[in-house]
Amino acid sequence: MQTATIHFDKFNQMPDADCHRRIRAARERLGKEAVLLCHHYQRADVYQYADLTGDSLKLSRLASQTDSRYIVFCGVHFMAEVADIMSKPEQIAILPDLAAGCSMADMANLAKVERCWRELGEVLDVEQQVSPVTYINSAADLKAFCGAHGGIVCTSSNAGTIAKWAFERREKILFFPDQHLGRWTGWQMGIPLDDMMVWDPDLEMGGLTEEQIRRAKLLLWKGHCSVHQMFQPAHIIRFRNQYPDGLVIAHPECSFEVCKQADFVGSTEHIVRTIKDAAPNTRWLVGTELNLVNRLAEEVRPQGKIVQFMAPTVCMCSTMQRIDPQHLAWTLENLADGHVVNQISVPEHERELAKLALDRMLAVS
Repeated sequence: MQTATIHFDKFNQMPDADCHRRIRAARERLGKEAVLLCHHYQRADVYQYADLTGDSLKLSRLASQTDSRYIVFCGVHFMAEVADIMSKPEQIAILPDLAAGCSMADMANLAKVERCWRELGEVLDVEQQVSPVTYINSAADLKAFCGAHGGIVCTSSNAGTIAKWAFERREKILFFPDQHLGRWTGWQMGIPLDDMMVWDPDLEMGGLTEEQIRRAKLLLWKGHCSVHQMFQPAHIIRFRNQYPDGLVIAHPECSFEVCKQADFVGSTEHIVRTIKDAAPNTRWLVGTELNLVNRLAEEVRPQGKIVQFMAPTVCMCSTMQRIDPQHLAWTLENLADGHVVNQISVPEHERELAKLALDRMLAVS
């Protein structure tokens, strides 16, 4: 007989040690019924329980290949949505804390994107001239919007390949929600900065003139990652003055000026792989989330490698920090008792169109 659903209040003030004991007990009861996914940016006290680790798309793809009934995603909301879209019908995606969102994803919502599309339609033949491309760090309904309008999804590792595909079909790209990834991708393709315009969704016509819209090859949504915007060129200059032989690697969500000064630019997976494959006794300055940097520093220390965080201030993904031992213990214990909590379920009409945009990306990349 099933027990009653356990309310989170019982766990809210629970000491971490008790939570860890209950997490282990619940996982033992669940066995392979649940697979636990942890994004690279996840806090260490939760990351330790991961069955699978990596970036958001990799995790969703791997989880869909398991026979686990429950996909417990220790990440943020859009990641759990992708897991739901890509998983088998019988699998259930769960986010331990529904408040774990993404500030960047929140900067582009469907109403604003649809308004942008209408306004662009006053100047251009949007369906013939503009390819909508959304970064995977976006809500499911924006992925569905791209699916409905001949567009596509990209990740930080395949953005260049996806942009090439989009330009082969239409002359312009509307890229959202991260202007920095879009700008760096355009620059790598040889598009001049003057041909990349920022669309401000809070201003009429994005704050652009009709001439600017007609001229733009790449329309960049005015959005950013609150973590990666903290990194500044001055941090790199200080590092190079102190360690002339040091190497700098940055995520493409960093500003254009930071990426320009870095020796390497790439996704979280690229950052991890590059540093792990580097020669022993090298020193690195890394521009991405703190939990990943600290974990990577520990892993490569035995090889004499020194890994430093780029910003002088603590800079972590505050929303992902919401997935703590208390929420994880509550989630797993409920599952072990037969109760699903915090299920993420994308509506069917959105799921089909979002999957279309995701499938286009997977076919291209």
